[in-house]
Amino acid sequence: MAAMMMVALVSVVTAAHGKEVNTANDVMTNVYLGQLIRRIDKNAQGDDGHWQFKVEDVTVTVLTDEKADRMRIIAPIAKAASLNKEMMKRLMQANFDSALDARYAVAKGVLWSAYIHPLSPLDAKQFLEGVGQVVNLKVTFGSSFSSGAMLFNGGDSKALQRKMLIERLLQKGLAI
Repeated sequence: MAAMMMVALVSVVTAAHGKEVNTANDVMTNVYLGQLIRRIDKNAQGDDGHWQFKVEDVTVTVLTDEKADRMRIIAPIAKAASLNKEMMKRLMQANFDSALDARYAVAKGVLWSAYIHPLSPLDAKQFLEGVGQVVNLKVTFGSSFSSGAMLFNGGDSKALQRKMLIERLLQKGLAI
């Protein structure tokens, strides 16, 4: 399955750019990231380092800093002040075993679902999976607290999986 996904990725990227992107010698750029985002949502707003778009009625923001080589996918969940001690503990448990690559985070008084990655080595599949995980963490907040990718054994969560969203995003983002 992973090999088939990689073949699909290479053919889509080749068609979009006339060459393979994000191989060992290539780097992710804001231009290519913008193209991926518009494959997810043709009504996406913004460009070159700051985009907003919708996935399953969830507003997703992508921020990049090419100089610092960083990329962040975020979605707001709730006001941080509304979280009690037990909920904060549950979020930390989820960060250990069911949030996986995405994480729950608090900044500027808001609880966020966040996926943070170096920009240049990021490939299309990682980006699309990151978007899916961020959306899944928001959607499953208060229930399974799962990114939908998988459940890492040894923790406290026994979450339901939301793999379907990630699979749909990969299909949409990687399709020619």
